[in-house]
Amino acid sequence: MSRHIAVLLGGPSPEREVSLSTGKACADALRAKGWQVSEIDAGRDLASRLSDINPDVIFNALHGAWGEDGTVQGILETFGKPYTHSGVAASALAMDKHRAKAVLESVGIACPKSVLANRFDAAKTHLLPPPYVAKPNAQGSSVGVLIVKEGANRPPAILASDDWPYGDEILIEEYIPGRELTVAVLGDRALAVTEICPNTAFYDYEAKYADGGSVHAIPADIPTNLEKAALEQALGAHKALDCRGLTRADFRYDEKNNILRLLEINTQPGMTATSLAPEQANHVGIVFNDLVEWMAENAHVPCDTAGKTKDQGA
Repeated sequence: MSRHIAVLLGGPSPEREVSLSTGKACADALRAKGWQVSEIDAGRDLASRLSDINPDVIFNALHGAWGEDGTVQGILETFGKPYTHSGVAASALAMDKHRAKAVLESVGIACPKSVLANRFDAAKTHLLPPPYVAKPNAQGSSVGVLIVKEGANRPPAILASDDWPYGDEILIEEYIPGRELTVAVLGDRALAVTEICPNTAFYDYEAKYADGGSVHAIPADIPTNLEKAALEQALGAHKALDCRGLTRADFRYDEKNNILRLLEINTQPGMTATSLAPEQANHVGIVFNDLVEWMAENAHVPCDTAGKTKDQGA
């Protein structure tokens, strides 16, 4: 009898459409590997819907706030069945860019200089000298990212607008010129270094997800020592935040000044066959369907109230 897995997709975040694509691709892959798959468009009734179908494993294909910030992970811990990707604490920490950077810097991983601010304060005056990046402290996929160019007279007015939907905490971050690099980590292995060449002004939401938005060069054409450093730092960040399963670390490389800076860790990267992390897995010989099944088979088993995993017994 095939194992029953629930694939969570969609959800209420600004990254809903990406999650629908990720979830469908993963559900199709699991069906091809012989799993019984139930797709759940996740909402506030998630706990009751999971109870109704009682799957053996849960594949969390959600993106963005609620789905990857520790909230859904808390529901899944309570439900008690194995679930993919990182747990509550790691998910919440990685989504909080400011606090995640503090942890990474504490273990020697260099990140861009930054200031955490209320968006209304960030709209009044430059909190760092331009050029700099202003972005929501707790969103993914470059949602809401603004580039303040050198010579700008004032910060972006949208930060103080009633139309700003991304929360009041804004990270003001040093702009690192140069090349965009990314490294996926699977379990305890950093897979490869990809250079992302966006066809937009920077690697924004459109560049990530629109057809033709970017070109991926894998392996990146970079010096061997830089490749080694990026792989080591991605794996180090994965471990420092206590992540599980698949993550992706995004970097900026200032080639002129030989500066590598880790921007952030994505605990639930995009999972279509052409997404960055699956591309890297395929590059090292792990085809998409096998990658998805590995994630399902290595899903985290929640702890009981005594702090033991379900398969450890009393």
